[in-house]
Amino acid sequence: MRKGQASLVCLMVVVLCAVSTDLFALDRPYRIEVLQVTNIGPFQASLTGFVQELQQNGLVQGKNIDIRRTVIDFDVEKAGLWSKVGVLLRITGETQKIVGRKPDLVLTIGTPATKYAKDMIVKAGIPLVFTGVAIPTAAGCKSQKEAGPGFTGATLYMDMDNVIKIIKLAFPNIKKIGVIHSEDENAVAQVSLLKKSAGSAGIQVLSRLIDKNARITPVAEELNSQGIEATIIPLDTYYGMRNYEATNDLRNLNMKWKKPGICLVYWKSPGAVLYIGADFKHVGALAGRQAAKILLEGVKPETLPIAHQEDLGIMVDINEMKKLNIQLPLQILQIAKSVE
Repeated sequence: MRKGQASLVCLMVVVLCAVSTDLFALDRPYRIEVLQVTNIGPFQASLTGFVQELQQNGLVQGKNIDIRRTVIDFDVEKAGLWSKVGVLLRITGETQKIVGRKPDLVLTIGTPATKYAKDMIVKAGIPLVFTGVAIPTAAGCKSQKEAGPGFTGATLYMDMDNVIKIIKLAFPNIKKIGVIHSEDENAVAQVSLLKKSAGSAGIQVLSRLIDKNARITPVAEELNSQGIEATIIPLDTYYGMRNYEATNDLRNLNMKWKKPGICLVYWKSPGAVLYIGADFKHVGALAGRQAAKILLEGVKPETLPIAHQEDLGIMVDINEMKKLNIQLPLQILQIAKSVE
């Protein structure tokens, strides 16, 4: 065989191998890994929205995508490992396993999973999309609109100035609010912003930090003794743990005190009269839209701005209103949905 013919044959072999590799890549399902810390209802709604949006874009579980979910569950807290070091070690370990499986994309749900997993995933060259994050900068993003190299996502962020306006519209005479939160990154950041906006509006926010394993009752009673007129439930996994134990306890206290509970999570939980926030399922769908662009169009994650829900969702619980003998203004009732 002449030298020129041999070179041509080699070139054809290379081309055929490349084509067959591309065809194989197209034939196999896209592999998506999901990582989250704690298994609570809102996070499930986030994943549901994500998966449904992928389906709207032609990516169907069991057909052309394979989704594998890793949940660092409640056993972490029960074992007393919910310290920042404990969470970091668990997330790091699970992230190493995920990176080793070389998925096409990783979805992180919540701030801890995003904050502690992103660097390892991005370094491995795997696109990352997040959801269930209240404050993007608390999860390691450059800003509220820009994530950073190799990742993007959809945020639950809400402007606390607007939240306070809604609270004042619902309760015009309120002057002092109590909020209890754990070291959950979302909650810490949210409460900080809440205090700033409330202070500017003439509302005092009394906050207390609580351990994830502690009962809420003693701390709540202390705040009540200081004259709070309402309680706030922030975006905090503490309130979803142990079958909403803390939320139920706080609701019972509010009933005894005849004071309203206000939830900064757009998700029905025991005892709140007013709910303000972004819809977990909708924000999950926004993340799904980003993932579809990355997988199907080859879009680089960092070129996609962080997505968010344009308008805050508002819900009211009519039954709780009646039990507390509270009447919300018509302006609120007209724009709010009923939790039923």
